[in-house]
Amino acid sequence: QVQLVESGGGLVQPGGSLRLSCAASGTISSVSVMGWYRQAPGKQRDLVATITRGGDTNYAEFVKGRFTISRDNAKNTVYLQMNNLKAEDTAVYYCNADVWEFLRRANYWGQGTQVTVSS
Repeated sequence: QVQLVESGGGLVQPGGSLRLSCAASGTISSVSVMGWYRQAPGKQRDLVATITRGGDTNYAEFVKGRFTISRDNAKNTVYLQMNNLKAEDTAVYYCNADVWEFLRRANYWGQGTQVTVSS
């Protein structure tokens, strides 16, 4: 059993920055791909960015050049640095991870953290 806990969300003005963190804990052998997704009210949940254990990244087009995903494998933690935030970035941001628990692989979601961009 694995838990993902996000932190770092909040209220920020347009053009501002936030750094989200997500820490995985529990019966972990290793953490494979980790990613961030976001969902606004009435909208679908969209991929924001993913990162492999080796550091290969993939970004949604709407955040390229503004957001940076990174991870600390020793801490089983993934980060999302968000710069030049726009009102359209307002959403609940969810952490996701593929986790190996010895010979069992499972996918987990965090509870989400609210990001609000408003003047």
